[in-house]
Parts: sequence; structure tokens; C-alpha cells
Amino acid sequence: MSHIELTRDGAVQIIRFNRPEKKNAITNQMYHDLAQAIEDGEADDAISVHLLMGHAGAFTAGNDVGDFLSVAQSGSLSGSGVERYLTLQPQIEKPLLAAVDGLAVGIGTTLLFHCDMVFATPESTFRTPFVDLGLVAENASSLLGPQSMGYQRAFELLAMGEPFSAERAREAGLINAIVPQAELETQARAIAAKLAAKPQQALRLTKRLMKGDVAPVQEASRAEAEIFAERLKSEEAMQAFMSFMSR
Repeated sequence: MSHIELTRDGAVQIIRFNRPEKKNAITNQMYHDLAQAIEDGEADDAISVHLLMGHAGAFTAGNDVGDFLSVAQSGSLSGSGVERYLTLQPQIEKPLLAAVDGLAVGIGTTLLFHCDMVFATPESTFRTPFVDLGLVAENASSLLGPQSMGYQRAFELLAMGEPFSAERAREAGLINAIVPQAELETQARAIAAKLAAKPQQALRLTKRLMKGDVAPVQEASRAEAEIFAERLKSEEAMQAFMSFMSR
């Protein structure tokens, strides 16, 4: 059973994290499945927009800690699902939207920097506890965070690891709008459908112009991944993970 659920609503591909019993924590296989879904959607002329969603109370709790420990033992992210997904994100040409309710932890927050529009419920919380786990920020967030939020707010989120409420995230420019939980999916689908109805070549060219050169983003993501992999083997990280697992 895949924990990445795919459905279509017209020309909108809905990609849902579907591991609610684990608060949608992402495994290595889920990263592979997520990347495959986006790659297939990018190649399918019948799909115009990608929409990422989770479940009530959990967009995603971030990486599965067991996978973290497994990667630490292997000593490399090369060939992993997370490497595949991180490499893919800056290259996505079709609009990528996200609808967030509840927890958005770690990559659940940093992937939003790559989205074109983000909607969240008032109950949503955004947190990146990388430093607390002896790690560093990933997914090019060390570059995109300061660019989009300003250095001080990005430092508060990525280095201090302070949780951002939905209102704080909207104020910082991380999300577009706060939407009541009962209306989140309906409104996100409606916006996605509105984008899908636009002239698609013009829309993708506009996105490409606005994103600009993705090479610096790819380089930042690669540099972060190298340090991240090294940090996974560090004494600080191992102690932090063991403490987390013993709770």
C-alpha cells in the first residue's frame, strides 16, 4: 500500500500524504512515490496543476525518525527517495499548490518555499526543529527562507526552531491565506481549477520567469544535503535522535 494517495479533479492532480496513523511522517519510499507522482504529472498533458494535501490535523510531521537513523547508518543520501525529491522540486514547471491543516514539521514546512501558492487553516503550525536534532536546514530553505521571509524571520524559523502559527506564517509570506478547516480542501481545489483553466504555456512561462535561474537553488539544496548527511552521523544528532526515540 502506498502512503502517497493520488486522485484527479479535472486537470488537477491531488497528491495526499496518506499515513495518518503516523501523522503523515514521510518514509524513504514515500519520497520515491511523491517524486514519481510529480514526474508523471509533469509529463502528462492532461494534468495542469499539482495540489499537495495531508489529513485533518496533520499535513506532515516531517521525516520518519526511523528512516533518519537508517540513513545515518548508511552514511549517504545518494540514491535515496529524499535526494530524488529534493533534486526534483526546483525543476517543477507546472503550478504546485499546498493545502495545510495541523502539523507542518521539517520538510513539511520547507517544501512550502517551493510552492506557488499555499493555504492553511487557523490550527496549522509550522516548525523546523533541525538544529534541535543536531542537523541543518534542508530543501534549499537556507537560501529560500531569507529570500522570501527576510533573514531575521527565517533565522527564527530555521535556526531558533520557533513554531510559527498560521497568522505568523501568513505575515511572513510563507502562506497566501488562512482558510477555515471545513473550507480548506474546497477552496484549494477551486484555486487549483482556476489555474488549470488558464492558458497553460503562458502560465508555465510566467512561473519560469518569476522563479528565475534555479541553479542557485539546486546548489543550496545539494550543499545542505551533504552537510545534513554528515550531521546525521554526528554525536550531537545521534544523542538527539535517541532522546527523541525514548520519549
